[in-house]
Amino acid sequence: MEDKVFELLTEMYSKMTEQFKEINGKFEKINGKFEKINGKFEEVNGKFEEVNRKLDEKADKSDIIRLENELNPKVKALFDGYKQHTDMLERIEKEVTKQDEIIMRRVK
Repeated sequence: MEDKVFELLTEMYSKMTEQFKEINGKFEKINGKFEKINGKFEEVNGKFEEVNRKLDEKADKSDIIRLENELNPKVKALFDGYKQHTDMLERIEKEVTKQDEIIMRRVK
């Protein structure tokens, strides 16, 4: 009877050991799959970071373009005002020169 119990216990131990090895193997496969999934998530995260960086650069470029479009008419208006001012000073200078000549002729 003791031999039968011992054999039964030995057989049960052997089967349980096999099953634990199978379970460990399955867990190792699952771990491998999780590592692959983790790698994919890291890859996707890297792509999102790249997209965010590109969007930030694009936002900066669009801001610059917007500012240029806003400032361009103002700069043109200032340049036109400068040109008109210069033209007016030239006309005044010519008139002063004429008046100076007239005065010089009368004094002589």
